[in-house]
Amino acid sequence: MGSAEFKATWLPLEDAFYRVALYILEDAADAADAVQDLYIRLWISRDKLSEIRQPKAYGLTMLKNICLDRLRHANVARSESLKSAEFRTGDEDSTLAARETIKAVEKAMARLPDNQRKVLQMRVFEDMEYADIASATGLAEGSLRVMLSAARKSLRKLLDNCI
Repeated sequence: MGSAEFKATWLPLEDAFYRVALYILEDAADAADAVQDLYIRLWISRDKLSEIRQPKAYGLTMLKNICLDRLRHANVARSESLKSAEFRTGDEDSTLAARETIKAVEKAMARLPDNQRKVLQMRVFEDMEYADIASATGLAEGSLRVMLSAARKSLRKLLDNCI
């Protein structure tokens, strides 16, 4: 799809896209950003757009997914900031509970097999990439992922028994 055909087909839909984004996101700036993201994605995939029979429906579906992703990311960020603020400013009971949770995690980590504890610590606490952990341990990335999954399951099981 060429530039002229793209402009003729997709740009007249901008107002409808914006209204839907505004309805979902309830914020004008976020809605404008979502529509801009939509047009960027459309432009990147413009070669495939000539096959689309209903551009408005296709664009609205993409836009809905973009908006839902934005809402999910906003909720995750909000809950993480609330958790950290709660931990910092909580009363003595919540601080004590947090310390007990940390101790329980430390005890559970100590009960993991050495190789699982090592890779879990590298990934979670040291925030290392899989490739870096694989090179440091000599494990293949696939094996590393399996080991991390097993370590997380074991840790979860140990914590369920402790807490």
